[in-house]
Amino acid sequence: MGLADIKERIRTAEAAAGRAAGSASLIAVSKVQPIARVEAVLAEGHRVFGENYVQEAAGKWPGLRGQFGAVQVHMIGPLQTNKAKIAVELFDAIHTVDRPSLAQKLAGLAQARGLCPQLFVQVNTGQEPQKAGVLPADLAGFLADCRAMDLPLAGLMCIPPEADDPVPHFAMLARMAADHGLSGLSMGMSGDFEAAIAQGATHIRVGSAIFGARAYPAV
Repeated sequence: MGLADIKERIRTAEAAAGRAAGSASLIAVSKVQPIARVEAVLAEGHRVFGENYVQEAAGKWPGLRGQFGAVQVHMIGPLQTNKAKIAVELFDAIHTVDRPSLAQKLAGLAQARGLCPQLFVQVNTGQEPQKAGVLPADLAGFLADCRAMDLPLAGLMCIPPEADDPVPHFAMLARMAADHGLSGLSMGMSGDFEAAIAQGATHIRVGSAIFGARAYPAV
């Protein structure tokens, strides 16, 4: 597939939805990808990437930023509270704010630093017990608490259940964001990003369709 093909599909989906070109930002998910593949995508001019693991990102991006200049790096995987300090120094956005303890930790770090990455609240739209995210019924209270701590909320994020049609989940997230005055919608991955764009996604997360299949290290 490759970067150029994905970007063309994004432009086509934006046009089909009556949206302006470039209104959906492509996050190239570079987790567990060989560095040569990441460098190749950087060499093509792409500058927005997503990572799932703090330690991997910390070992990768300072050097790549030194080589290629300004690059936005987004945290899109679960964030452990004890790694929040590294995360706020490394990432431009965190898409997985999902519990009070993490929000409180981020608020303390933001106050100490005087700045904070953009934050997306992860919503468990499928109410899956094994999945992270704020339940829809708890979202209003959680957002109120985050705002009381002066956290810079950019929007909402979701990962629909694998077995479900993703469209109702994307539509639900869009409604919840609108109800709470949030403009950012982080939703849609390699298999469903066009449907997400049709429902208003502002950030889509695409990995293997750009870089190729991941080679996870042996455990």
